[in-house]
Amino acid sequence: MAKKIKVGLIGAGRIGRVHAENIRFNIPDAEVVAVADLYSDRIKDWASNLGIKHIFGDSQKIMEDEAIDAVLICSSTDTHSALIIQAARAGKHIFCEKPIDFDLNRIQEALQAVEKAGVKLQIGFQRRFDPSFKKAYDLIGQGKIGDIRVIKITSRDPAPPSLEYIKVSGGLFLDMTIHDFDMARYLSRSEVTEVYAAGGVMVDKTIGEVGDIDTAIVTLKFANGALGVIDNSRQSLYGYDQRVEVLGSKGCILVGNDPLTHTILSTEEGFLSDKLQNFFIERYREAYIEEIKAFVDCLLNDKAPPVTGMDGLQPVLIGLAAKKSLLEGRPIPINSPSGGGLET
Repeated sequence: MAKKIKVGLIGAGRIGRVHAENIRFNIPDAEVVAVADLYSDRIKDWASNLGIKHIFGDSQKIMEDEAIDAVLICSSTDTHSALIIQAARAGKHIFCEKPIDFDLNRIQEALQAVEKAGVKLQIGFQRRFDPSFKKAYDLIGQGKIGDIRVIKITSRDPAPPSLEYIKVSGGLFLDMTIHDFDMARYLSRSEVTEVYAAGGVMVDKTIGEVGDIDTAIVTLKFANGALGVIDNSRQSLYGYDQRVEVLGSKGCILVGNDPLTHTILSTEEGFLSDKLQNFFIERYREAYIEEIKAFVDCLLNDKAPPVTGMDGLQPVLIGLAAKKSLLEGRPIPINSPSGGGLET
């Protein structure tokens, strides 16, 4: 019988449940055998329905179980780096949702623990596994549009999260735009060398009262000479807006939105199409499956993870530069990945 990867899930909130259900119904080479959650009493029925045998209130129980090959860290951001270190020391392979941490030193400590233990670490930037974005990446790699000149990314949420979430999210750039920073690096195949951010509170004044913004434009410069523009909004009344345009010396690639259906009604009054997907769980349903398939495959076949710890570090570095730029009103240079910091 082929080996099946035994997984321990830490954190059974919205995204943790998505991963566990995807493994149960779509990934036969893996099995969630244990789950740890602070509110373990509330997840018993859900876990039982998925056939998860062990339910804990303490993640240390998962770390101590020698039968568990890998952990999925889907708990709150403030626990990520510490859990990565614990898992590495316990010899577990690790899939961790973004971001690793808000603090660059703690990220470096976590990555060092992973390297020392010789375990694999994959970061949860699921958009890389979306079929449309993956095809754009492949076409760029094949030279279909020549040298990249401009990358434009639009990312707008249908509605803001709760204020309680915003207070602990790290802010717009480290919570929302961080996915766009990763997509910019992914498509450009280059590192960001300079960031300039402008933003404001245009959706909900209470977001500003807790120290964040809800609307932003970020411009990027890349090491390969390309330029980037990201626009974000916490509110898009027409749905979850996710678009990318990449201009090259030989052509252009467009990735459009994914509506609920692709049916278009045409009448004498005009054309009527369906609204957009509601939010990220629906929009990236397939991508979430594919990223865990890739993680399991790298464990079964001893491959390097497709989204590495360095891929987790760099978007945080860019996000911190964006926050600094917004505060100081000037472009912020970024050191090379080996430099690991912002220039003043």
